[in-house]
Amino acid sequence: MRPFDLIRPESLDEALKALALPGARAVAGGTNLVDLMKLSVEAPAALVDIRRLPLHEISLGADTVVMGALVANSAAAADPAIVLQAPAISEALLSGASGQIRNAATLGGNLLQRTRCGYFRAADWACGKREPGSGCAAATGINAGHAVLGTSPHCMAVHPSDLAVALLALDATVHLRSRDGARRIPLGDFYRLPADTPHIETALASGELVTAIEVPLTAPAKTSRYLKLRGRASYEFATASVAAAVLVEHGVVAEVAIALGGVGTVPWRDRAAEAQLVGRPLSAPSIEAFCDALLAGAVTTPANAYKLPLLRGAIHRALERSATS
Repeated sequence: MRPFDLIRPESLDEALKALALPGARAVAGGTNLVDLMKLSVEAPAALVDIRRLPLHEISLGADTVVMGALVANSAAAADPAIVLQAPAISEALLSGASGQIRNAATLGGNLLQRTRCGYFRAADWACGKREPGSGCAAATGINAGHAVLGTSPHCMAVHPSDLAVALLALDATVHLRSRDGARRIPLGDFYRLPADTPHIETALASGELVTAIEVPLTAPAKTSRYLKLRGRASYEFATASVAAAVLVEHGVVAEVAIALGGVGTVPWRDRAAEAQLVGRPLSAPSIEAFCDALLAGAVTTPANAYKLPLLRGAIHRALERSATS
């Protein structure tokens, strides 16, 4: 780990001023960034400890819930309003890491965590996400756990967040602040596909801070569910996951949202494919037709092609769970 300055601001204005310094990075729980610093993958010139900022509240409105960026994963997972009105969020959070890590990790940090791809985390391998332009060792290496959606010749690393998948299905909005002011961005626009710049992962600008996450509390959100498939029962990243929120009225789908994890370079959602389910019964044939449209652009290797049938089964199961909630 390389030397760095540690700054402990007492206010949001002080934090934003510190984050405007060259090479400064925000840190709260540190469950991802500090690990990457130990591996010399990240080397910020300064860490801005934001734990004292007033971003620890969950605020319930008439039709939205706003969660501060410093709310602990465990606190959000246990919040009664979230459990009752957006259960996919709670289920996604509880499926990740361990109880100890969930107590330390924050919602904002969860959204900004970087991939667990082994090639990214080991400096001996080529990785365009770690070193722009260096290539992608995973393309010709061991890639059974890598992405099948949103890949490029420069990167096929899976996005690691369970929470982001649930939030994408629930049309969440990310609140951002910098010294230039505040802005909001839909979660679906927050993450960037790797294309030929895999090191640019989000729309977060230099000196900008995630301050909150806003989720609309809709009828489908209340029946939302998160299903995670993985190699072991706990402390494991998703092989494939599905966040589903569906509203069935008079025997046909009235509203539906489905987001995928463990299979995309970003949390994955296809609204055009979802539209094919609307107005149809939630039957095995209609779900299969949806899967055909959703996965039409998948690019697989011999090692990770198994994810497609696995994902189809997970989609069927998650939709059925949401529809019967």
